[in-house]
Amino acid sequence: MTSHGVILVALARMPDSTVRELAARAGLTERQAHRVLADLVDGGYVERDRVGRRNRYRVDRTKPLRHPSVRDHPVGELLEVLRG
Repeated sequence: MTSHGVILVALARMPDSTVRELAARAGLTERQAHRVLADLVDGGYVERDRVGRRNRYRVDRTKPLRHPSVRDHPVGELLEVLRG
């Protein structure tokens, strides 16, 4: 799975995660996790809300997956399959 996929799954499971926690879970540096998170926010896959001094993230489960071979499936389907 790509780093984008791992971050999406982590955010769906723990929407209050810090970038440090996401990076550790995905096996990325914090800088890489920031980039991936920015990609997901810019692409509309993740919405970021400020809650006090922290961020809370919400995954848009209706967005289609990006890869052409699975474009007909929404993100929510992937998250359901990987739910653990």
